[in-house]
Amino acid sequence: MILYHGSNVVVDQPTLIQQNRFLDFGFGFYTTTNKAQAVSFAAKVTKRRRSGQRVVSMYKIDEAVAFSECTILRFDQPDEPWLDFVSENRSGNYNGDSYDFIFGPVANDDVYRTFTLYTAGVLTKEQTLEQLKIKKLYNQLVLTSEKALSYLRFIVLCQRRNFNGR
Repeated sequence: MILYHGSNVVVDQPTLIQQNRFLDFGFGFYTTTNKAQAVSFAAKVTKRRRSGQRVVSMYKIDEAVAFSECTILRFDQPDEPWLDFVSENRSGNYNGDSYDFIFGPVANDDVYRTFTLYTAGVLTKEQTLEQLKIKKLYNQLVLTSEKALSYLRFIVLCQRRNFNGR
């Protein structure tokens, strides 16, 4: 499996760094199989941090080996268990089991608006899930332990000229 990580710096040796905000799947090193998503995230991070330049680091992981030797929580679609899990993580209230890997949908900006309306109580859970069915969702694979990180191999830095597939 090829994975991408968007940032404002090269990340050739990923580490677990405590975030200053609550994210979809909690604490961990966030990656995706979608290069365009990583490019978009790199732009957001660079703008937010006001330093560096957009960078996409690329990795390889043998998921057959890694997933058989580690614990994994997998969400194949934005369903009720996914919505509950993301809601608990974003609010900082998740107290469930720990996993080495967490895989599932990630929201783009349009989906974040829907999610914000849900957490504000404007949309019900049913309305939110119905809205999510018509949205395009990318994926994320979050590595949440040192054990998980040990399976990740840095391959190459995607140069800016390669961001548009050229």
